[in-house]
Amino acid sequence: MTVSSMLFVVRQYCLPALTTLAVSTACLTPVAAPAATLPDKTLVFCSEGSPAGFDTAQYTTSVEFTAGSYTVYNRLVEFAHGSTDIEPGLAEKWDVSPDGLQYTFHLRHGVKFQTTSFFKPTREFNADDAVFTFERMLDPDQPFHKAYPVPFPYFSDLGLAKNIAKIEALDPYTVRFTLKQVDAPFLQQIAMPFASILSAEYTDQLLKAGKASDINLFPVGTGPFIFRSYTKDDTIRFDGNPDYWKPDVVKVSKLIFAITVDPAVRLQKLKRGECQVMSYPRPADIAAVKADSSLAMPSEVGFNLGILGYNTTKKPLDNVLVRRALDMSINKKAIIESVYQGAGQIATNPMPPTQWGYNKSLKDAPYDIDKAKALLKEAGYPDGFDLTLWAMPVQRPYNPNARLMAEMLQSDWAKIGVKVNIVTFEWGEYIRRAHAGEHEAILIGWTGDYGDPDNWLGVLLGCDSVKGSNFSKWCYKPFDDLITAARSTTDLAQRTKDYMDAQVIFKDQVPFTPIAHSTVYQPISKEVTGFKIDPFGPTQFLGVGLK
Repeated sequence: MTVSSMLFVVRQYCLPALTTLAVSTACLTPVAAPAATLPDKTLVFCSEGSPAGFDTAQYTTSVEFTAGSYTVYNRLVEFAHGSTDIEPGLAEKWDVSPDGLQYTFHLRHGVKFQTTSFFKPTREFNADDAVFTFERMLDPDQPFHKAYPVPFPYFSDLGLAKNIAKIEALDPYTVRFTLKQVDAPFLQQIAMPFASILSAEYTDQLLKAGKASDINLFPVGTGPFIFRSYTKDDTIRFDGNPDYWKPDVVKVSKLIFAITVDPAVRLQKLKRGECQVMSYPRPADIAAVKADSSLAMPSEVGFNLGILGYNTTKKPLDNVLVRRALDMSINKKAIIESVYQGAGQIATNPMPPTQWGYNKSLKDAPYDIDKAKALLKEAGYPDGFDLTLWAMPVQRPYNPNARLMAEMLQSDWAKIGVKVNIVTFEWGEYIRRAHAGEHEAILIGWTGDYGDPDNWLGVLLGCDSVKGSNFSKWCYKPFDDLITAARSTTDLAQRTKDYMDAQVIFKDQVPFTPIAHSTVYQPISKEVTGFKIDPFGPTQFLGVGLK
């Protein structure tokens, strides 16, 4: 979309010389477009869990991304809805320097921040907001960061905390990032939810009021929906944004998340018309949904991976022989049949086969109880050991029934003398504790974020991400050197070779066991229009309406 195609068509501004990151906006004289008239429709989404908050820079799961990033916010670069391709977002275009170290973003004019009961913006989006968003994550001494010191797992996991040398506003509508070394997937990375653009004016208001943490409770962005209220374990309410900068894509005046943990109850609500979209059906319910004449069931091959992670910093899981023994004593075929019920495929690699760079030559170790016992004996555990296994409290396509999977693993491992205690926590607590490395073994998974092998091998297994989404807490230099080298070149053939070699090391060292890839099913009412499955997992409502 170009500036000329937007609703706002006249704008005057001056570009003073800038020597600091501060941007003067006193001379901007916007000509505002009239607010759109939205269809008087209410769309209800039966979601599966309560978000831990709306400050999506500090989270890594689709619960927060659905409720925050893709409703309230935008990013400089966006993924085209329903696609893995990137397109302009709050930056209408960008330039990359010949050496690949500088990215200059030319920002969109006339974009309004949302007006809420707790914030009334006095200016439109500009370079101040983009600079603030990233400086907050980059600089631990940044005032807002110091006032509300939260972790930024994706920003660290992707190596951006180390690699961004400078972010500067060249003028009110131009922002430049300077990197220390080439980062081939940089544009895709900053299209991710963690890079959602905040209002520097709003955060300054919160800082002055001593309420910096309210950014997590009362979000303000430029996105298609305006946050109104949140009752944990009950509802989230949004209004359609009549001032949204993309014309004609907000199709409802109200969006409600009806938080419904039980998938059977979600389905009943959908059938009764109490919601029009629901998350994550049980595999056993898929046939019934398909048979219901009032419902539709779009589906896609999932860009996902369900895993069993081993915390390699804790004994005896620090011993590769123990990890190999646990890995080869898992009956994956039985798990696929019972847990996924026809909607899953056995996983071998640390990323799905649809991802470029996938090493097709790798094979699972044969299921072999006797050899597993021998490996445990060699490792010094002839009688086995006790192990705590964490089971997810929520459904995901990559793991539709973690409790059942945990019980099957408990039975498998009992055959080699490993006694398993199964525990779980509320989802937000589960993720928080897992990031902190409190677990021993853990059921978790991943849906790709930006279509690059680095998103799997770097984020799930790299040394930069051991305090984030590397749930195995595995930092292995021969592996890490390969993925770091692959990230630092734009030579696709070399990147592919590095990633292929890295997968061989992964398979030998077994920091986690890949369990399954799954098909994603999305039940919706036939009254819903414009819905697309997001290949990266969150549920989006841009362009979604009702007949």
